[in-house]
Amino acid sequence: MIAEPSRATARIDADGVFSGYASLFGVADLVGDVVLPGAFRGSIARRGVSGVKLLYQHDAGEPIGLWSDIREDDRGLRVAGRLHVGIARGREVRSLVEAGILDGLSIGFRTVRARTDAKTGLRRVAEVDLWEISVVTFPMLPGARIGGLGIAVEPRGTFPAATARRLRRIAGDLHARRTA
Repeated sequence: MIAEPSRATARIDADGVFSGYASLFGVADLVGDVVLPGAFRGSIARRGVSGVKLLYQHDAGEPIGLWSDIREDDRGLRVAGRLHVGIARGREVRSLVEAGILDGLSIGFRTVRARTDAKTGLRRVAEVDLWEISVVTFPMLPGARIGGLGIAVEPRGTFPAATARRLRRIAGDLHARRTA
């Protein structure tokens, strides 16, 4: 039997209101990106909360609500939002979160400033242009979750190997398209 990684229970209310962390500072994701404190500051100031979309599975054709708060704190990118329960997908996502089936958050962005550490191979991301934050099944940063302050940061590699390889390939394809 494989033990489930510990994580806080995702919380969402009947109106679809939830919060969590979309990114954590200083934690490597599955493709080796490490977001640094301050990386979102400029983008949030330029776009504002209403300029960052709340999507389902990074699909621009699946907007599912609105963000009410996006801010950096000492831990990472803390977000609060409301699913639009007047649409079928909003109700479905709320139900999946309530049931503990869906709890991942993932950021969609363009890298503005980053450097790769030659020794570790990790890319330290100092500035991003944040486009969207999605509710997802498999976040690239396993600790990016819907929940409260008790979110457990999962160690790298907690996905089954085949899933981790697929996520790395998808992330590489997305990164290549964004930097082209």
